[in-house]
Amino acid sequence: LLTHHPTVRTAVATHNIRSIAAAIALAEEKGLGADQFEFQMLYGMASGLHQAIPALGYCLRVYVPFGEPVPGMAYLVRRLLENSSGQSLLVTADADALKATLASAPPLPSESIRDSSQGRGANPGLVCENPKLPPFENQPLHRFTDQREHQAMRTAIEQLKQDLGAYYPLRINGDALETEDFIESLNPANREQVIGRAGLADVKHAELAVAGAREAFRSWSILSASERAAILIRTAGLLRDRRDRWAALEILEAGKTWTEADANINEAIDFLEFYAREALRLDSPDGLDIPGEHNLYRYSPLGVGVVIPPWNFPLAILTGMLSAALVSGNTVILKPSSQTPVIAAQFVNLLSEAGLPDGVVQFLPGPGSSLGQYLVEHRDTHFVVFTGSEAVGTKLIESAARRRSGQTHVKRVIAEMGGKNAIIVDSDAELDETVHGIVRSAFGYQGQKCSACSRLIIVGKQYRTLLARLADASRSLNIGNPEDPAVNFGPVIEYAAMERIRAAIREGRKSAKLEVAVEVPADAPGFFVGPALFSDVPRESGLFREEIFGPVLSVLPADNLDQALDLANDCSYALTGGFYSRSPFNIERVKREFQVGNLYINRGITGALVARQPFGGFRMSGVGSKAGGRSYLAQFMNQKTLTENTLRRGFAPPSGTD
Repeated sequence: LLTHHPTVRTAVATHNIRSIAAAIALAEEKGLGADQFEFQMLYGMASGLHQAIPALGYCLRVYVPFGEPVPGMAYLVRRLLENSSGQSLLVTADADALKATLASAPPLPSESIRDSSQGRGANPGLVCENPKLPPFENQPLHRFTDQREHQAMRTAIEQLKQDLGAYYPLRINGDALETEDFIESLNPANREQVIGRAGLADVKHAELAVAGAREAFRSWSILSASERAAILIRTAGLLRDRRDRWAALEILEAGKTWTEADANINEAIDFLEFYAREALRLDSPDGLDIPGEHNLYRYSPLGVGVVIPPWNFPLAILTGMLSAALVSGNTVILKPSSQTPVIAAQFVNLLSEAGLPDGVVQFLPGPGSSLGQYLVEHRDTHFVVFTGSEAVGTKLIESAARRRSGQTHVKRVIAEMGGKNAIIVDSDAELDETVHGIVRSAFGYQGQKCSACSRLIIVGKQYRTLLARLADASRSLNIGNPEDPAVNFGPVIEYAAMERIRAAIREGRKSAKLEVAVEVPADAPGFFVGPALFSDVPRESGLFREEIFGPVLSVLPADNLDQALDLANDCSYALTGGFYSRSPFNIERVKREFQVGNLYINRGITGALVARQPFGGFRMSGVGSKAGGRSYLAQFMNQKTLTENTLRRGFAPPSGTD
């Protein structure tokens, strides 16, 4: 805004000193005079600032809101919250401490890890000098309004385009194996652009991979938790250094917008950092000792596992599932999604660069119906980690439950299988934030998230008002190639998905009213389906009950909160849900009665962060502990209790002596 003066005259409305200082500094950087922009403040609030700003020579406009009392009260509350925010310098009494805090460099997450690796395939030699790593912190998102970050992403996309079309072989026991047949990965926004080609594995390759993973397990499983965690930390550092290129790859191969791709890379970094710390925590001695008896509670790896990640979070979910299994001491056969094999192949290469020994991860792209099923049923695989559809997930659970000849263990299955997620809007909800949160939850990444909102339940008289605003907001989405940073709605993943979603929209028109169906250019070179908004959706319809996995939102009215909760819970899934309300009483009630794994109050229902919002549901949404949570790693390990009687007869030397 300041850059485009005088075409735009900027008004900075805030009572926050940090924001005021930032505006002044930016204006000086752009060469603007004190009279070429203005500040705006509310009458009666932060009166000291009312005097200070004009005293510095800057323009200040003091205003008084007017209108209906209830909205006005809500407005004043928001301003009060802003003015009392902990982000304001007003809360800092110690100026010297403030200066020291602002001037100090942020701690590096990997400072306590020393890399003495001597190359790929060797003993990595990565030691955790201090098992207590710095406290976990989520990786901050890019701000693409920042010119440097914006240009860095543009450059990364253009550079990546020069390297497309490479072949990625199978990886079995560290060897690259080329195959005659291959999987071709296309840009969903431009089906003429080949991102890369991946080798196509068959059952013979699977048998070699299982045998190799069993052999690698011998040495990998006996490494210390700190050695394995150090490889995850090293991988996180490499990923962090190249995050723009990885985000560019997600934009081209998965059709993600800039912000969606950046968030996905950050989540992958978070999984690596968090699970490394969790492995160290679980490795700490634990047990209750009494005189004469020493007790330990320890963890040991399961064995060989099969990891089957999805295409919609092609790096984040893959990284979370794979890194959790690896840092727990298991070896893994990775069967990536056939829609995004290039991202998976490059991540396996990144693990190798970070010092992961050969054979610990076997890379086997191929069809799930044959290759995936064979791996799940193999007698020597100990666990399966899957994210995908309910139909495939339940079949895998059933297959893994059957004991094969020679199998000496019960297989574990960790499966996340989708949702039909609902947001309830209470009769007193604030509509500005509500509309923004719903549109982002329903149409972010074209609705191709298991956490996406596909059902909206509106309580009371706001039904038609909110419906009209949602229709306008849906039409305002900028549809196009996500290489363009202005685009906030890109393609769906492939032709089959496009046709399936279009068929669901056609079928939905038979039972509900289609309020909005945003058209896309007929000559668009990719797989595009515009947002669709249905109103007055019958409870018994497929729109209400079936997961579509695309940009289709079904809207239903409810007379009261009782009816709204009944509608929301009338579902075989229980993954995510949301509630917009100003009523503390209703919020507490919904917390108790809304049956979902992740419930979000007065915010969108997508975008869970590692450690802050461990993710996962129940019912038909899946089995297993929440990803990014404190109990996730335990699923990949056996628990052992060790009890020693220390009242031995005769002389017993002190512990630690020869």
